[in-house]
Amino acid sequence: MADLVLRVNDLHLHRGARPVLGGVSLDVARGELVAIMGPSGSGKTTILRAVAGLESFHAGRIAVDGVALIGGTEATKATLRELRRKVGMVFQFHCLFEHLTAIDNVCLAPVHAHGISLHDARQRGLELLAGFGVEHRAAALPRHLSGGEAQRVAIARALAVDPPLLLMDEPTASLDPERRAELGALLRELQRQHRTLLIATHDEDFAREWATRVVRMRDGRVNGTV
Repeated sequence: MADLVLRVNDLHLHRGARPVLGGVSLDVARGELVAIMGPSGSGKTTILRAVAGLESFHAGRIAVDGVALIGGTEATKATLRELRRKVGMVFQFHCLFEHLTAIDNVCLAPVHAHGISLHDARQRGLELLAGFGVEHRAAALPRHLSGGEAQRVAIARALAVDPPLLLMDEPTASLDPERRAELGALLRELQRQHRTLLIATHDEDFAREWATRVVRMRDGRVNGTV
């Protein structure tokens, strides 16, 4: 059996009377880069948010590297704390804290949510920034970063506590072709480090070139896998 990092089973989610996810099931193995594709409103981002524990769901089960969320029940603080160690998320607009430098953004969760010493968090943060080629921007505020730099800082922040699963929402939305290729190479390197990636994207060319598998969504359901 494959070494599964993520298992989503029969996920149902609705907002009021409107169904958003209608029975989604999805397995992702360690080292895969899986792209979720589909038209706007098909449920791509909602799946990511549910997996990250940012959105509750009404039925089904999500398991991330041994941590389980059960639909219709409220996760305990301990479960959510453990989930934060298993999942990192990079939002479409990066969502860096504007009043914090790049390195302080990266250190925030390790220090304040996981009790890691500031010294150790900064050392790891600087290593991540260096690995992504932006260590020279460690003292910069987000407004002084280019789009590509901000994205790399956001990825470093998401990996600061070394989670096995990285989620990315529309990672190529604001990137030119050169930066898209650089992002693809960076994600491929993360795969070589046995990281698992799940991305929601409209970018057919990027998914075709870099994803190991494409899951297609329509109307809140999986409509096929390539």
